[in-house]
Amino acid sequence: MDDHLSLLKFHFESERDPVLAEPMANYMKNLFPFLGIKKPERTKLLRVFYGQTGILKEPFDPEWVRNLWEQEEREYQYAALDYIERHLKKLDRSHISLLEWLITTKSWWDSVDTLATKSVGAVAQKSPEVIEEYLEGWAYGDHLWLRRTAILFQLKYKGETNESLLYRYIEQNADSKEFFIQKAIGWVLREYAKTNPDSVKQFIQSHTLAPLSVREGSKYLK
Repeated sequence: MDDHLSLLKFHFESERDPVLAEPMANYMKNLFPFLGIKKPERTKLLRVFYGQTGILKEPFDPEWVRNLWEQEEREYQYAALDYIERHLKKLDRSHISLLEWLITTKSWWDSVDTLATKSVGAVAQKSPEVIEEYLEGWAYGDHLWLRRTAILFQLKYKGETNESLLYRYIEQNADSKEFFIQKAIGWVLREYAKTNPDSVKQFIQSHTLAPLSVREGSKYLK
């Protein structure tokens, strides 16, 4: 994997752009340095890298993900997320601890939301036992990004949403003053309203939620 990392760094470094890197870092509150590679170009570089290495034909490799996550520039974390997304069908309950580590390391909405709605969502749908084993603790715990993940992991479930679980996690976090929790509640309610608007409308009317959550959650309600 050292050879793979060297090759990826070669491709990424060849497209380093300090002029773009500054505003990209500013947009992310300067929490991470950037190489200055925007998504379309990064996608092209990764496509070439995948073709050269054949890494996508190999079993899912958690260590490769960790290696990418530990690199300094944010584009390497985006590369890890891309790699994970291309292996969603290979993820199972054995990978939930890795996902927890990713959520709680170099945390910000750009990585957490992708992991929550795609990776954690896929694992929990395939192996529902992880809800009791992990997500219950996340929803009722103190870690901001794990709580956000627990609220959002069913975002793409549509008709397969466990409504009682969704509402219980929202109720548990409804009094939070955290912007990212209030926003997550509004986002997941807004999305679920596309599937069950009457239920969402009744829930919003019968619970005390932050104005931000109500505004976001009501967007598609008549």
